[in-house]
Amino acid sequence: MRTVAVRRGELASSLTATGTIDFNQRDVAIVQARAGGFVSRVYGRAPGDVIGAGAPLADVLVPEWGGAQTEFLAVRRTGNAALIQAARQRLMLLGMPSGTIASVEQTGRPHNVITISTPTGGVIKTLNVRGGMTLMAGQTLAEVNGLGTVWLNAAVPEAVAGPLKPGQAVRAALAAFPGETISGRVSAILPTTQVDSRTLTVRIELPNRGGRLRPGMFATVSFGGSTQPALLVPSEALIRTGKRTLVMLALDKGRYRPAEVQTGRESGDDTEILAGLSEGEKIVASGQFLIDSEASLSGVEARPIGGSAPPAIAKPTAVAALYETVGKIEQITTTSVTLSHEPVPAIGWPAMTMTFQLPDPKIARGLKTGDRVRFGFDQPPAGPTIRRLAKVADQ
Repeated sequence: MRTVAVRRGELASSLTATGTIDFNQRDVAIVQARAGGFVSRVYGRAPGDVIGAGAPLADVLVPEWGGAQTEFLAVRRTGNAALIQAARQRLMLLGMPSGTIASVEQTGRPHNVITISTPTGGVIKTLNVRGGMTLMAGQTLAEVNGLGTVWLNAAVPEAVAGPLKPGQAVRAALAAFPGETISGRVSAILPTTQVDSRTLTVRIELPNRGGRLRPGMFATVSFGGSTQPALLVPSEALIRTGKRTLVMLALDKGRYRPAEVQTGRESGDDTEILAGLSEGEKIVASGQFLIDSEASLSGVEARPIGGSAPPAIAKPTAVAALYETVGKIEQITTTSVTLSHEPVPAIGWPAMTMTFQLPDPKIARGLKTGDRVRFGFDQPPAGPTIRRLAKVADQ
């Protein structure tokens, strides 16, 4: 057995979640026709193409511009500055780009064919222009989404999303790039909770150098945060019965007594104690199941949270045996786990597959079907019950 003192320390905020990459919806350009006309040429673009800024989409013949430009050139030959300015203003009100007007002035010839190009680079999400079609003023021809930054939408359980704040630093690991992490910041916490999964969507903006991050990619997100002072005990010292959480106090003269505690956050190997213990008290951190199990604890009064009355002492002679072996998880639920395990010589069990009671789902946190584990169990009247469960490396 190993005992430790309850200590006050710094508990780092640690939270991980999963998410997917999505387009940055703030970086969207809509390309529209400034005037009615006819498409005389297209440039072979298609939805999904990645293009640069200024990429041409189509040449459009605008008959209305031809007459207006001819009138502008005629007025320009008069040399009347006021009339020339008024005629130039009329061309701009017709939707003519300043570059086209300058070209008309330089060449002295009308230009009623305009090349429509993209104002920004990115991926073409929609493209509604084809050769020979008739366009109306204001008609949407294409939608282009920039790729300089992307959004990572992470699903965070509502029960642990409270400490998250916009601007908080995060690190993302993508399945497409093993061993590589990308830094970003929380840009928004969306106000709607997903009813089916009880999660909040946390939006993270990530830089996308070289366009490597593609919408739909899967990522694991680690949320960093400042450390906060807390009363800490090793997580392995906790006895979770399903109805309450206990620790085993180490008293004088080799005596022990269970105490009920209220737990808070977990980080690494430590758990925060919100109530039930004081700094400096000694608890059993390893081997507490050899002192007593859930069955034997039922006959011993545990110190309640906030209680101060003299305790009834649980002596180390009142022990319940804990048996350990290695096995493979065949099936797991919130109340039981089925294991194909190696022999247990201490009670004469051969290698076999059987189902054990699981008093607290947290005992099996992070484990899944197929994992190889080392587990400890006892045999209360309710049947073989798992008390500890830890994954071991495959051999």
